[in-house]
Amino acid sequence: MQDHQKTKSASAAPANPDRRRAIKTLGVSAAIGVGATAIGAPFISDPAKAATTTWKVQTSWPAGAGLNTFKAWCATIKERSGGELEFKAFAAKEVVGDFELFDGVKNGVLEAMNSFTVYWAGKLPATAFLSSYLMGLRYPHEWDIFFYSKGGLQMARDVFAKQGIYYVNRIHHGPNIVHSKKPIRSIEDFKDLKLRVPGGMIAEGFAAVGAKTTLLPGGEVFSALEKGTIEAADYTGPAVNWDLGFQQVTKYIWMGPPGLESIYQPVDLMDFCVGMNHWNKLSPQMKQFVESEVQVYSNVHHAAIQKADLEAWDKFAKAGTEVNRLPAEDLPKFQRVAVPIWFKWANKDKDAARVFKAQLELMESPSMGYVTPDMYKGQKLDL
Repeated sequence: MQDHQKTKSASAAPANPDRRRAIKTLGVSAAIGVGATAIGAPFISDPAKAATTTWKVQTSWPAGAGLNTFKAWCATIKERSGGELEFKAFAAKEVVGDFELFDGVKNGVLEAMNSFTVYWAGKLPATAFLSSYLMGLRYPHEWDIFFYSKGGLQMARDVFAKQGIYYVNRIHHGPNIVHSKKPIRSIEDFKDLKLRVPGGMIAEGFAAVGAKTTLLPGGEVFSALEKGTIEAADYTGPAVNWDLGFQQVTKYIWMGPPGLESIYQPVDLMDFCVGMNHWNKLSPQMKQFVESEVQVYSNVHHAAIQKADLEAWDKFAKAGTEVNRLPAEDLPKFQRVAVPIWFKWANKDKDAARVFKAQLELMESPSMGYVTPDMYKGQKLDL
């Protein structure tokens, strides 16, 4: 099949050079529009001659700017691939449950997924370190240093490959915040608070400071808050949370100190993953196309979320929502809680240890410098 696709690509391109240049320009324009470094995706073949492969792709987004951006991007794939590949987009829970996405791709119900990577920490401990965690890497560029300068991307691909899934790339999102029915003004206010969290190290961190944590997918948070099953909930940023109606069932928002919007998920990374059998059916050119497109999507997605978040703050203010920020003096308290949890999770398996070791080296480096050896004295990594 790959040789057949190569032949089509080679024979079709000279017959339609203007269209080829136009599609390339479209990809470049999309990238430049959000300050991207990725180049536009290549035109693959003549859409009139291509046999279209359709992938069902479900996202974790239930609504809002995230879902809208995902669907808009998916709608461009068929034309930009020259008709060879089409993404049929599905919102959260439209095909499988939010926490069933991984198995849906693994078992072939879906060809691909756009998920919050932290959801899979219970299945794959290393994935707890492939998205933000309590007091870990704090800004998007730090994550990109890990992925592209410390071997993080290949580590992620190795972890998912063992499950028959190809991890194409990370997708930048933004910080998560906590909506609450009662004010949270210090670390002590988490004691006995019924709090929704995404699981993994984040759940253990908040449980360690006294919260009564519950694991729920994003699509169930509003109803749980409305019914009083939970008193507070972590979930994405202000724009999506506004669209989900959290202002109707909570009065307060809790965030990190100024300059650090979230201390537990400051860069809530998503991913784009494909069933390995479907990935392996693609030609080398189409694999490159998908990888380039996911990079472009990450840039567009991140920019759209940040813009929407900035606009959402005024809406919360007008709705009477009170924003409380963590006092800076509480950061060391969370740091003391976080460190033993880091090492506990890192030592769950060799993959987790390998991923965390690379991140610990970054956090200790002069470029970042917010972790020092004395902070984890007595802790060891089982490599």
